[in-house]
Amino acid sequence: MDDSTLEQLEAALLASPGNPALLSLLLPAYLARGEHERGLAQLPDEFTEPADPTLKRLAAELCLAAQQPQRVLMIALGDDPALGLLRAKALEALGRRQEGLLEYQTAITANPALEDMALLRRLNVSILEFPAAEGRPRLRVISNDDTDQTETNRLLEPTAEVITFDDVGGLDELKKTIHKKIVLPYQKPGLFQRFRKRVGGGVLLYGPPGCGKTMLARATAGECKATFFNIAISDVLDMYSGESERKLHALFEKARASAPAVMFFDEVEALGGKRSNTRDSTTSKLVSQFLSEMDGFSQDNHGVLILAATNVPWSVDSAFRRPGRFDRVLFVPPPDRPARESMLKLMMKGRPADADIDFAFLAKSTSGFSGADLGELVETAVDEAIEESISTGAEQPIADRHLKQALKEVRATTLEWLTTARNYARYANEGNQYDEVLAFLDKNGKNR
Repeated sequence: MDDSTLEQLEAALLASPGNPALLSLLLPAYLARGEHERGLAQLPDEFTEPADPTLKRLAAELCLAAQQPQRVLMIALGDDPALGLLRAKALEALGRRQEGLLEYQTAITANPALEDMALLRRLNVSILEFPAAEGRPRLRVISNDDTDQTETNRLLEPTAEVITFDDVGGLDELKKTIHKKIVLPYQKPGLFQRFRKRVGGGVLLYGPPGCGKTMLARATAGECKATFFNIAISDVLDMYSGESERKLHALFEKARASAPAVMFFDEVEALGGKRSNTRDSTTSKLVSQFLSEMDGFSQDNHGVLILAATNVPWSVDSAFRRPGRFDRVLFVPPPDRPARESMLKLMMKGRPADADIDFAFLAKSTSGFSGADLGELVETAVDEAIEESISTGAEQPIADRHLKQALKEVRATTLEWLTTARNYARYANEGNQYDEVLAFLDKNGKNR
C-alpha cells in the first residue's frame, strides 16, 4: 500500500474511529510496512475485544510486533487456535513460559498446522536462580527441560557448522522435493501424525562424485533442526567378528535416543553392498544387521531419518530399496547452466575480483562440471591471480582472463560416471529405478 492510499484510509478512520472495515485494511498495511507504533495509534483505547476473529488476530499481531504482549492477552480472546498461538507468544515474551506452553499445546491440538518448533523450544526453556554466597556471585542458569546425555555429548563434541538449503547452490527441484517429502514431516510432526504419516524413513542419494550429496544431506538436517550424525565407514567396520554389527546397532540406538535425528551414511555401498557379489559371510551379516536396524520388528525409528549417499547405486543390495527402507531414491545430477552460474558467483563472493567477469560464458563453457570441478576452476584462477600479484608486486584481482585460462586446465569429472550410468539406465533398469538418469541425459545431453 502506497503512502497516499494509507493517509486517505487514516483520514477516513479518523472520521469513523474503530471502523472494522477500515481497520481490516489498515492493520495488514502497518504490519507489512513495519510501522507498528503508527498502527497502534489508530487503535482506540477501548479496542480490547473486537468481535471479528480476523480483526482480533491482526490487532494482536500488531501489538506483539510492537512489543506490547500484555495488550495481546487482552485482545486475543477466544477459542480460535490462531489466537491461542498468539497468546502463547505473548506469555513467552512476558516470561510466563508454563502458561504459554499450555496455550501452545491447546492451540496445536486443535490445529496441528500451526506448529512452531522454535516457539516450543523457547517455551521449554527454564531459568534457575542460584543465590549469591560468600565469595561467589549469583548464578542465572538457562537450561532446556529435555537436556540429556546426548546434549552433553553435543556440547563436549561440537558438531560441524549448521547449513541450510540457502547454502547449497543449484539443485532447486531436488531441494523442493526434499522439503516436501522430508523436511515438512519434521517441521509439522503433529499434522503428519494426525494423518498417520510416519516421520523418518530412509532416503538414498546417488549421482556423480562432487555434485553435493554430502552437503545436501547436511543441509537437510539443518532444515529439519535435527541432530546430525555423519557416520564414517571406520565408525562401523571392525576386524573382529560381530563387532561391526554391534557398532552399527549402537549408532542406531544413539540416534533413536536423540530423535529427531538424521543419520548420514556416505559411500553406503561399503556397508550395504550386494550380498550376491561376495562370498564373505561377515559382509552378509552386516547387510542383514543394517536391514534389521532400518525396519526390524523390535525397532522404533520414529523421528529418525536415514540418509545415504553412493556413487554406485547399482552396487547397493536391492533389499534396501523396498518400501520402509530406502524407499525414496533421489538422483543428484551435475548442476545445469543456471546453477553453474549461480555457484560460480557464490564461490567468487568475498574474493578480490574484477566486476566484468563473464559468468554466463563460464557457465556455458563448463558443461558436465560438478560442484567440485567448479571449485577447482575457481581455485586454479586464484592461483593465477596470486602468481601475477607476486610477479608484479601489487595485488591483482581475479580477472576474466584468469578464469578463462583455468578453463584450459580443468576438466569435467562426471563424464565417466554418466557414461556408466547411461548403460545401467538403458540395459539394467529394473523397476525403472534409473528413469531420472535417462530423463537428465535426454534433457541435458546436448546442452547442459
